[in-house]
Amino acid sequence: MQTAERWLAQKNNQSVLLLLLGGLVFRAFVAFWLYPTFDEAYYYLYSLHLDWSYFDHPVLVALTTGFGPWLTGVVSQFTIRLGTLILYTGSLLLLYLTCRRLFSPKAAYLTLFVATISPIFEIGFGILTLPDSPLMFFWSASLYCAAVEFFPQRGTKNEFYSSHLYLPSYRLAILGILVGLTCLSKYHGFILGIGLIGFCLTSPPHRAVIRSPWAWLGLCLFFLTISPILYWNIQHDWVSFRFQSKRAVPKRGYNLLDVGAVSLAEVLYLFPTIGFPLWWMSLRSAFSHTTQLFSHLSAKSQEDFQAKEFFILWVSLPLILGFTLIGGYQQILPAWSMPGFWGITLLLGQQAMIWQQQSRQWVRRWLLGSGIAIATVLLIALLQVTAGIVQKPSEYAVMGGFLSPKNDPSTELIDIQQLRRGFAESPVLSAALKNSSFIFTNRYYIGGPIAMSLSPLSHIPITCFDIGNDLRGFAYWSRRDQWLGKDALYVTTAAFHNREDLIASYKNHFSSLTEIGTIPIRRGGAVVNVIYVYQAKTLLKPYSRSYGI
Repeated sequence: MQTAERWLAQKNNQSVLLLLLGGLVFRAFVAFWLYPTFDEAYYYLYSLHLDWSYFDHPVLVALTTGFGPWLTGVVSQFTIRLGTLILYTGSLLLLYLTCRRLFSPKAAYLTLFVATISPIFEIGFGILTLPDSPLMFFWSASLYCAAVEFFPQRGTKNEFYSSHLYLPSYRLAILGILVGLTCLSKYHGFILGIGLIGFCLTSPPHRAVIRSPWAWLGLCLFFLTISPILYWNIQHDWVSFRFQSKRAVPKRGYNLLDVGAVSLAEVLYLFPTIGFPLWWMSLRSAFSHTTQLFSHLSAKSQEDFQAKEFFILWVSLPLILGFTLIGGYQQILPAWSMPGFWGITLLLGQQAMIWQQQSRQWVRRWLLGSGIAIATVLLIALLQVTAGIVQKPSEYAVMGGFLSPKNDPSTELIDIQQLRRGFAESPVLSAALKNSSFIFTNRYYIGGPIAMSLSPLSHIPITCFDIGNDLRGFAYWSRRDQWLGKDALYVTTAAFHNREDLIASYKNHFSSLTEIGTIPIRRGGAVVNVIYVYQAKTLLKPYSRSYGI
């Protein structure tokens, strides 16, 4: 108790705690009100089909998404995000501790501030239940473990910049487990492992790792940790690795303009006042200009910083430059490179500390101004998604609104509470649920919102019949012939209601297909989407699949 009181008595620790708790409250508020995205709802289906791994991602996203519903017994947009809210707070704390270990408490606080307010970090890592949430927690834990291992505190027998050589320790074994858990979160973890190996091979003092039994034990523990991925893929013809590797295969010629577009998108996702400084730090450090900016440091301090910077670049730049350059010949999501920028925030925090020495007021305005602007933009976006404040028409429109629902992609998000009420309040749909053996959709990402809305009304199985054969995990959650001779419900959205090719395909597989009901999805009093429900009688033949069981 006295230790906690002494810790809280320090002003810097109070500021850290305020940032962590304040960020958690803000993210929890957004998580409570924001409708589930398609990816999140799809990962909820993971938690209903627990397995060693999945077609498109490893297992940990199933556990983090299922944590809230299992704990509370309630399926909602907030409960499926509960694991993410907790893990991201841990990720921020680990990032702070890493920067404090490598640089200083002031640099660590500034790093924490940047990571707390950056929109792509707080949304993609800290609000939405995505594979990125456990990825960043174990990524951050790996960075902290590596920082403690490779850069021990001065005065210890393992001091890096003393006359003693670097001596590998038991932490290498722990690091092997942490990197393995990072891989169990998302396949990005393998790039982190490659970066750590690259650092050890190119940093002369750390080449001792190669000869260390602790490193070889860590390697064995790494493969043991990722054994669920290997076990599942051995059983399924390595389909996950084949699926992910296809994304790196060029589908067209190289276009430098697309590289620029990807870079700009990354800056916008990070927010310009944060994205541009992060890119600047990445490029400046990559071209070794640090000595010019830190010329006031002693020679040993310069050596100290350069080695730590070298470590950060090895675990960051492969992702940043790799995915940005891939964007020249392949469409990528800006979020794919974000774990790399997460590492560069360590350098930006250190640089911000130097800027603060030159103008404390300027740094304060930069960070507070960015935080206020980002929070304002996110709250406006949240109000638009949930209430339609710029929608025309809408009961809550400001100055009458201006954006038509048909031109607003956010209307594709489904309010699962409205969908749940629609099924519960319709005698026809309720009866159809009881009398059907399964539900199918035409796109894999539509199945998730349906599953969430039907809990706890029904536990009917859900699958996907996609004429494009993009079934994702559904290809392994049922057999092709599982429902032969059974009745089903076909549920789809307004975007696919008039697709004649879909209707023709389903009529070819069922004895009959009849529309039995619709559920309007309203926002601001206006209908912005419609869910269509069909009764499909007697599955005559298995629906074709290009992969699966």
